[in-house]
Amino acid sequence: MEYRPLGRTGRNVSVVGLGCEHLDGKPYAQVAETVGEALDRGVNILDVFMPGAEVRGHIAKALGGRRNEVMIQGHIGSTDINSQYDISRDLPVVKRFFEDHLRICGGHIELGMLFYMDTDDELAKVMDGGVADYALRLREKGDISHIGFSSHVPSVAMKAVRTGLPELMMFSVNPAFDSVPTGGDVFAVLEKGFGEGGSLYADPARAELYALCDSLGVGITAMKPLGAGRLLSADLSPFGAPLTVAQCVHYALTRPAVSSALVGCRSAAEVREATRYVGAGDDERDYAGALGSFGRAARGACYYCGHCQPCPSRIDVASTIRLLDVAKADPSGVPPTVRERYKAISEKAEPCTECGHCEARCPFGVKAPERVREAAATLG
Repeated sequence: MEYRPLGRTGRNVSVVGLGCEHLDGKPYAQVAETVGEALDRGVNILDVFMPGAEVRGHIAKALGGRRNEVMIQGHIGSTDINSQYDISRDLPVVKRFFEDHLRICGGHIELGMLFYMDTDDELAKVMDGGVADYALRLREKGDISHIGFSSHVPSVAMKAVRTGLPELMMFSVNPAFDSVPTGGDVFAVLEKGFGEGGSLYADPARAELYALCDSLGVGITAMKPLGAGRLLSADLSPFGAPLTVAQCVHYALTRPAVSSALVGCRSAAEVREATRYVGAGDDERDYAGALGSFGRAARGACYYCGHCQPCPSRIDVASTIRLLDVAKADPSGVPPTVRERYKAISEKAEPCTECGHCEARCPFGVKAPERVREAAATLG
């Protein structure tokens, strides 16, 4: 397994995590087999947003004496008062469901997530209605270690990040969602596709969100990396051709600030397929060909895919451009953390000879030599 820092939390998480949604309603034996396979393969982060006591109990039982091997994302505000996966901002209800989750998990949940903030109104209810203060008290008591939140909407997520409260964010990350203009229906894209002559868009709001999180040390755990499985289907993929699990996971992990791709699995076999990413070669991980050949690909937008390598001057072109994008997303100037990360790169941008090798290899038409030159001036 490979591990990455989770933002500024001081913790490292497996690059492939387990989304447990598909274990809801399944018999204990199936849950135990799936969770056990994940542990055996080095997965150390589980997302458990489901409010039902049965599935939470099954997962806790399956972890057993290995509970200390994993971090659990538990969600504050996930309830089933009126229907499955209901959302509540009523503090007594929120406390009842979360504290029952704490009890089931042995009295401690590592990552306490403010649940599902997709509108300004929901954000205000959480921040001003007592739920955020409740999360702070949980952290002060040691019942949770870190505060995060989940969202699907870039504008709301950016406002939440800028409050300074969250240390991590669970956000929907996949190439289909990232290709829908702000305000578009990302779920409709998964249902209907982009249509004849559709184009890969590279939504700037989502790119700005990822860069903002990176600059502020807010780690991202990526939900829906496979688009509920639709991106893997030749019939259902909005791109008109399927991607592989490895390509989807790698896409998520090449976004700035993303620490772990949470893959929803319902069996040990699906866990094995997801974690096979770790041993996959560069060709198996490469998603650039699939996206670059789709319709009118977003020309000039860097997807940090690494297709530009190898550089004759040994510059890590994709990482350099990604740091430049993160730096430019901060209106107050280049964050010191970004400068330090640039200093840590073994081959800086300065030796670039502008030979054009990277630009010729780019599936998205990025004028990479210009971006590298800008990075040298901005970060050097």
